[in-house]
Amino acid sequence: METIQNQTFDAERALYGVHGVRVTDCAFDGPADGESAFKEGSDITAERCFFNLRYPFWHDHGLVIRDSEMTQLCRAALWYSDHIEITRTKLHGIKALRECSQVTLRDCDIVSPEFGWSTRGITMERCTAQSEYFMMRSTDLHFDHVDFRGKYSFQYIENAVFEHCRFDTKDAFWHAKNVVVRDCVVKGEYLAWYSENVTFERCTIIGTQPLCYCKGLRLVDCTMEDTDLAFEKSEVEATILSPVVSIKNPYAGRICVPAVGEVIRDDANAKGQIVCTGADKQTDSCCA
Repeated sequence: METIQNQTFDAERALYGVHGVRVTDCAFDGPADGESAFKEGSDITAERCFFNLRYPFWHDHGLVIRDSEMTQLCRAALWYSDHIEITRTKLHGIKALRECSQVTLRDCDIVSPEFGWSTRGITMERCTAQSEYFMMRSTDLHFDHVDFRGKYSFQYIENAVFEHCRFDTKDAFWHAKNVVVRDCVVKGEYLAWYSENVTFERCTIIGTQPLCYCKGLRLVDCTMEDTDLAFEKSEVEATILSPVVSIKNPYAGRICVPAVGEVIRDDANAKGQIVCTGADKQTDSCCA
C-alpha cells in the first residue's frame, strides 16, 4: 500500500481515483479550495488527517478513517460510498453521510444536520451526535451507547435496533418500521407517530403526546414521564411500570399501567383496553 504523509492538498480532485493508499498526518485545506479529494477511489486509509474542503469521499469503496477531523466547511463528506470504518473522528460538516452502505462508526463526534440519509447497513457505537433529520430513510441500523440531540430523527427508517442510547429529540421515529429500542432513554415530543412494528423494551419515555397513530406497537416494562395524550389511535400492547398523565383513544390492544390521571374516550371506534394494575387503581369507568 502506497503511503502519503505530512502533506497539504488544496487542488481540485487532488487524489482522484487512487487505489490502495494510506494517507497519514495530511491536511486537505488551502487557498485553491479544491473539491472531491478522493473521488472514485478504493482501499483508502486516512489517519490523523484534517479535512477542511468539500466532498472529499464520493463514490469510494473501502474506506478507513481514524483520528481525523472534518470541519464545518467539509460539507457532504461521504456520499455514494461503501464499506466504511470511521473511528475517533469529528464529523462536523452538514450532510456528512448520504447514500452509503456498510458503515461502522465508533467513538466519533457528529455535529451534522441531515446526517445519514438513505444509508444502508450502519453500525454506530459510543458516539455523540447533534443533527436535524438524522438518519432519515435509512435501513438496517444498529446503534449502541449513542447520545443524540436534535429534531426529526430516525424518520422513515426500517429494520433497526437501538440499545443503551440516550435520545433528546422531537418527532423521532415517525413512519419508522420494524424497529426495536432497548434499554434507552427517549425524551421529546410526538414520539413515533405513524410507525409500524416498533417495540420499546425497558425504556424511559419522556414528553408529550407519544406513540400516536401506530400499528403493531409494543412496550415492554417501560417507564413514562410527563406523557399526556398518549397512544391516540394506536394499535398497542403495553406494560408500563409508572403512572401516565393521560391516555387518549387507543384504537386497539391492551395497555397495563399502574395508574392514569385521565382517560379520554371520545371516539366510538377506539376500543383499546386500559388495565390499571396499581394498588390505588382507578375506577372501572376510568380504565375500561
